[in-house]
Amino acid sequence: MKVLLIGSGGREHAIAEMMRRSASEELKLYVAMDYLNPGLRKVAEASNGATFITETTNAGKILSLAEKLSPDLIVVGPEEPQFAGVPDVLREEGYTVFGSDSKCSEIERSKVYARSIMWKHSIPGRLFFKAFKSVEEAREFMEFAGDVVLKPARQVGGKGVKVLKDSKAYLSDSVSEVKKSYVDILYKEMLGHDDVDYKVLVEQRVEGVEYTVQVITDGSTALPLPAIQDHPHAYEYDVGPETGGMGSVMGPGLTLPFLTYEEYRRSVDIVKEVVDALGREGCSSYRGVLAGQMMLTGVWGPTVIEFYSRFGDPEISNLVPALRSDFLNVLDKAAEGRLANAKLEIAEDLVTIVKAVAPVGYPNDKRLAAGHPIRIDEAAILSEGCIPLYASVELSSDGTLYTRGSRAVEIVCSGSDYREAYLKSEKAVEHVKALDGWPLFHRSDIGSAELLNYRVKVAEKVRRVYTSRAKRGMLGKTLLWIPGEGVLSNPLISDVKVGRS
Repeated sequence: MKVLLIGSGGREHAIAEMMRRSASEELKLYVAMDYLNPGLRKVAEASNGATFITETTNAGKILSLAEKLSPDLIVVGPEEPQFAGVPDVLREEGYTVFGSDSKCSEIERSKVYARSIMWKHSIPGRLFFKAFKSVEEAREFMEFAGDVVLKPARQVGGKGVKVLKDSKAYLSDSVSEVKKSYVDILYKEMLGHDDVDYKVLVEQRVEGVEYTVQVITDGSTALPLPAIQDHPHAYEYDVGPETGGMGSVMGPGLTLPFLTYEEYRRSVDIVKEVVDALGREGCSSYRGVLAGQMMLTGVWGPTVIEFYSRFGDPEISNLVPALRSDFLNVLDKAAEGRLANAKLEIAEDLVTIVKAVAPVGYPNDKRLAAGHPIRIDEAAILSEGCIPLYASVELSSDGTLYTRGSRAVEIVCSGSDYREAYLKSEKAVEHVKALDGWPLFHRSDIGSAELLNYRVKVAEKVRRVYTSRAKRGMLGKTLLWIPGEGVLSNPLISDVKVGRS
């Protein structure tokens, strides 16, 4: 089978590695990428395929490449080609495509649209929100907003989120100024994104433990993947700026140490409900991935933070050592609308830990983090029992590998328990070095017993709260008393309607 894979990073390298194991089809892989990723080139050449450097968000260029190659299946990895309508153009020309089209991927592109869908269709796990088009309105609202989360209203690579806790009266004035100044920052970040009307999203703040649930779907059938926990903050113990993800943990089986099977199933059901709701809103055939970035909270139990219209990165990397199904066959059936008889099997006795190694400067100043020669000792990493997945690194014409400013490599390690996988991961990251002495960093706490035990304690605390609320019929309800107005059930009253971005 000839497959054209679109994308350049660690997510696409993980997809390629899993597709190459197909037992039902002999893979011939072609990759369209924005820069030369050596991991993707290696898989492509081993399959007698090839790589092409092109603009992956340019539908015309991707179509021309498809016409040249005549692939049996096209797999679109990242979100930006989806937003740009690349899958739409390819499907219009008769190609079989795995990847959501521009209408379906609106669920990720516009966080306002995602919230509106959940409220319109009364889907559990929804949060109160308010969205703004102008900076003046947002700044005025933030004067008395209280405990909220500020977000860019568009997907910008998992960054830009600010959680603001306003619980101490003597700090209210200072916190208010921080909120308003951060509104200004978000508006500046959104200036280059004219494909959404709303610029700033204000959400109800909740606390708990985050995790991701992904489903592969053809619009009617949905195959759920195991729950995986991403670690978006740059530094140990969840501090520092938000990144695209510094690592993730999975297993054993479908759940995580802090998540019950019932909570996992309820999370999957929420994601499935959103797939169905999108179908009723004009997403005629969702053929790809829908991922729910979830949080276990005292308000709902499983609660939606946001959605991805593609595999999570680095979450998909956790599957590389654990997947037992024919991944290429599953993607092909989803793309053709024949997912009903597909199977997705995961090793039940395995846990996996992914750790990203990034150059200092990421995520706040990618210019500082870019252009550093780096050595990823693949043989040494493999000898530790781990798998290197090349991400934001580019192979130059002289054979030198350079950083591009983001996470350079994702190292995937597995074991029969977290201790085994953790020890492997900490040894493996030592085999990544910047040749010019530029400092690299990773999160050493990911997968550690200390952090996992902390997650378990937090989950137990919120579980007691939401189960108590459920018994009293209070799931999802928030009551707020405001002097002069009385008791409000919605602290963030939004007039946003589905169909407006």
